[in-house]
Amino acid sequence: MDEPIWDAVRASRGWLDAANGTGQTELTCRILKLTEEAGEAAGAWIGLLGQNPRKGVTHSREDVAAELADVAFTALVAIESLGLDARGALDACAGKVRARVAPPPG
Repeated sequence: MDEPIWDAVRASRGWLDAANGTGQTELTCRILKLTEEAGEAAGAWIGLLGQNPRKGVTHSREDVAAELADVAFTALVAIESLGLDARGALDACAGKVRARVAPPPG
């Protein structure tokens, strides 16, 4: 990922630390924020499908992508808030996935 993304993750963590502190309750809220963001992504998908007959189609694929990006960004901020390196955690996760989906040798 581009450096501006990691700069934004660290800046967001710093902004939240300054505004809300860094205690266990705050960390819990940052982790729970993932659930809120995931719910918004689900709501956008439901809106794209028009599953609410009262509302009809209310969202686009771009809206769903934006909500999913919010989930990803929020997760990275939560990892940093644990005092860990989000880039390292994401690289490790990508490595596990690459190993899982790599074609068999030969």
